[in-house]
Amino acid sequence: MPALSFGDLKGKVCVITGGSGVIGSALAEAFAAAGVKTAICGRDAKKASARAKAIADRTGTQVLGLSADVLDRPSLLNAKQAITEQLGPVDILINGAGGNDPAATTKKETIGPEDIGDLQSAFFGLDIKAFSRVFDLNLQGTVLPTMVFCQEMATRSRGVVLNISSMNSFRPLTKIPAYSAAKASVNNLTLWLAVHFAKVNIRVNAIAPGFFLSDQNRFLLTDEKTGELTARGKKIINATPLGSFGQPADLQGAALFLCSDMSRFITGTILPVDGGFNAYSGV
Repeated sequence: MPALSFGDLKGKVCVITGGSGVIGSALAEAFAAAGVKTAICGRDAKKASARAKAIADRTGTQVLGLSADVLDRPSLLNAKQAITEQLGPVDILINGAGGNDPAATTKKETIGPEDIGDLQSAFFGLDIKAFSRVFDLNLQGTVLPTMVFCQEMATRSRGVVLNISSMNSFRPLTKIPAYSAAKASVNNLTLWLAVHFAKVNIRVNAIAPGFFLSDQNRFLLTDEKTGELTARGKKIINATPLGSFGQPADLQGAALFLCSDMSRFITGTILPVDGGFNAYSGV
C-alpha cells in the first residue's frame, strides 16, 4: 500500500540545481522541513551556502550549499563527490536550473504589414547566440546533471528525478520563443527518461509552473519604475482563473508528492501548477 504521508522522504538525500534561486530555495525549504538532507547547488557558492545555512537553522535538517555549474560536467562531478561524502548517496534530483535571456526575447508580440520596416524588433532580430544560451541552460542544464547524479541511482535501482518545466512548454508565449521551445524540449526529455529509467526503478516527472514573478520575467510583467503590472502582466492575470501570480510555496506540495512514495506509480508526467491558466480558453 502506498505511503499516506511524506514520511518516507525523511533521511533521504536531495540535490537541487538552481537551488539558490527563488523556486529552488522554496523547494529546498520544503524538502528540508520534511527531513530530507538537501544540497543546494548554484553558480554562486556564497549565495548557495547562505541559503543552506538559513534553511538548516530553520528546519534543523542538514543542508549543504555548494557551487556547481549545470553546463560543466567536472563541476557537477566535484559537487557530487562533496554531497556523497557529507550527506550520502543521492536519492532525489531536482533539475531547477533554467531561465530566459532578454536578447532571446522579441520586442513585438506579433508582426503585421505595418511592421515590415522594423523586422529586427521581431523574430528576425533575435540574437542567435542568446537563443543557444537559453537552450543550453534549460535543456543541456537538465541533461548533464541527470547524467552525473542518476548513474549511481541506476546501480542502486532506485531514485526520483523532478524536472522544472514551464507553462510555456504547453502554450508558447509571444516574445519568448527560445525559452518556450527549450521548456517543451524538457517535457519531451522527461517522457523519454521516464521510459528509459523505468526498469531500474527511477521515476522521472516534471512540474510546469504557471506565472511566478522571478528575476527572469520581472522585466516583462512589471514596470521597473512603478512596480505596476505591464499590459502583458495584466493579460496573464486575466487569463489565469485563480486571478494571481503563483507564489514559490505553491510548488512545494506538488514537488514533495512527486518525489515521495505517494506517487510511486507516477512517471512520465508533467504536472501544471498554474492557477488554471492551461484550462482557460479565454471565454
